[in-house]
Amino acid sequence: MSLDFLDQWILFAASLIANTFSASAGGGAGLIQLPVLIFLGLPFGVALATHKVASVALGVGATLRHWREGGIQWDISLFLLATGLPGVIVGANVILNIPDRIAEVALGALTISLGLYSWASPSLGKSLVERHRGGPGLWFGGLVLFGLGFLNGSLTSGTGLFVTLWLVRWYGFDYRRAVTYVLILVGLFWNGAGAITLGLLGDIRWSWLPALLAGSLLGGYAGAHLAIVKGNDWIKRSFELVTILVGLKLILG
Repeated sequence: MSLDFLDQWILFAASLIANTFSASAGGGAGLIQLPVLIFLGLPFGVALATHKVASVALGVGATLRHWREGGIQWDISLFLLATGLPGVIVGANVILNIPDRIAEVALGALTISLGLYSWASPSLGKSLVERHRGGPGLWFGGLVLFGLGFLNGSLTSGTGLFVTLWLVRWYGFDYRRAVTYVLILVGLFWNGAGAITLGLLGDIRWSWLPALLAGSLLGGYAGAHLAIVKGNDWIKRSFELVTILVGLKLILG
């Protein structure tokens, strides 16, 4: 099915808003973007695959802004990719074969708990305190990242938020650094792997992508700029707000 001019603008506006918030908080673009795709007539599987492709543009837009700031550590980046990408591919292979309502409700409750945990921990993520950068702690963290990659490949929204909080809580990132890595590595590479896998297994609505890609690219850049300018307090509050909204959306359907 093709979209008329008004629907294209609705897609662009929804994508711009969703990805601006997502780039500020470290995830959650699917909160707005995926339901809009379904509302406009796409089946769930097609909407998910199309959303994943558009989410790659979020990573591109955010990367363009964060790259100017520097500070990316390539050893950490490669570790996040090596542990998370296999989970993404496995998750994307699983999602098209199982019903997802129970998983969404459970994920919604857990996502809300992330925001409440961050809110109840005022100093969490305010400064960099490096932890678990070697030995068993490093690899336990990598195992959790594999599981989060699985969720990223198999579920609709919010998994970037999990990765953000895990980097803060386990590895001692501050929120700004955590969001930088999530937007570049999860937004660009994890979502890219999920999009390719879902595209090979299912269907992508290519005619809907120009508006989605434009909104994702601009929103990713704008949200990353806000996060850089406003700093950790802004990102922490954005993270807490978006996690609660995403959680409620997943629970209520």
